[in-house]
Amino acid sequence: MAEKIKMTTPLVEMDGDEMTRILWKMIKDELLTPYIDLKTEYYDLGLEHRNETDDRVTVESAEATKKYGVAVKCATITPNAARMTEYNLKEMWKSPNGTIRAILDGTVFRAPIVVKGIEPCVRNWKKPITLARHAYGDVYKNTEIKVPGPGKAELVFTAEDGSETRELIHQFTGSGIIQGIHNTDKSITSFARACFSYALSTKQDLWFATKDTISKKYDHDFKDIFQEVYEKEYETQFKEAGITYFYTLIDDAVARVMKAEGGFIWACKNYDGDVMSDMVSSAFGSLAMMTSVLVSPAGVYEYEAAHGTVQRHYYKHLKGEETSTNSVATIFAWTGALRKRGELDGLADLTAFADKLEKATLKTIEDGKMTKDLALITSLQNVTVLNSENFIKEIRKTLEAL
Repeated sequence: MAEKIKMTTPLVEMDGDEMTRILWKMIKDELLTPYIDLKTEYYDLGLEHRNETDDRVTVESAEATKKYGVAVKCATITPNAARMTEYNLKEMWKSPNGTIRAILDGTVFRAPIVVKGIEPCVRNWKKPITLARHAYGDVYKNTEIKVPGPGKAELVFTAEDGSETRELIHQFTGSGIIQGIHNTDKSITSFARACFSYALSTKQDLWFATKDTISKKYDHDFKDIFQEVYEKEYETQFKEAGITYFYTLIDDAVARVMKAEGGFIWACKNYDGDVMSDMVSSAFGSLAMMTSVLVSPAGVYEYEAAHGTVQRHYYKHLKGEETSTNSVATIFAWTGALRKRGELDGLADLTAFADKLEKATLKTIEDGKMTKDLALITSLQNVTVLNSENFIKEIRKTLEAL
């Protein structure tokens, strides 16, 4: 066997839960360590270990990501009441992704993995559409009141000097509901910078959409901040790179996306991004065929699969039953991190290996060898359905032959 590819700086490796944890080890054993002298700083973000460390391990992994600049993360459990009992948790720990996102001040970019034989529902989509989702505020940090009956609802802001600004929300004549949402200029500015930086690094046009015609202060603030950041910091670089930035209304963006070929980044506010990323991923084929990268304005990258821990398959695996779990998004999390590490450290062979492994993964599917979820939606004829382990082994065979 040829000499293993050397690394100079470690990747931050965040292990996870359930079936994706099983796949994580298989991917490392079959597709990575035979070819790379893998350097990682390992953090176990499995729920048991997070519970043992009072979730300090999640914070430590995010701090290490800041230090080294690139991380790769396995899917993790965000506990609910059932998980509290199942894992005997001290408390209902928060989403690790949310914690890491907050520490890195990051924006999530999600894009479908396009492969022959898995055709998008939208016929004219030829290239991936990357969704950039702002990950702070709006409805996710809201305050709500159920109005019992007639009365006056007001929005009140009290400044530090005690002065008040008031706006009438509604004069209720009967029962109803009120919702208060917020965002900060600091967070919106970070979001804008992350979007512009990522567009430059991937050489793609950037679209941004809100509803500023209706929301003349809230949504308009997003529009203004994006425009200001673009003009002051990125306009010249965009022109030099031959890419464009444009703002449009969210309803216009949806109409344009449906008619477009793809190959651009679509930046959305928190809720819009949540909904539209699921729409785009589903229309392209499968959540198991989505890349996801968290990018901070400081140029720190954390790669992960966009899906969950595949709990149902894990329970089958524990019973000794065979599973056919799609590992493509997890493989691409590793290739994304390795490529970025190679780029930052000037290691052409590491970057080339990441490209080669992605090519081998897609070729395996295009050759008709795939997991059950893809076999159900493929347009290819006479495909071979492989179990979780054999699919990864088949990718290794393809890799060796390239």
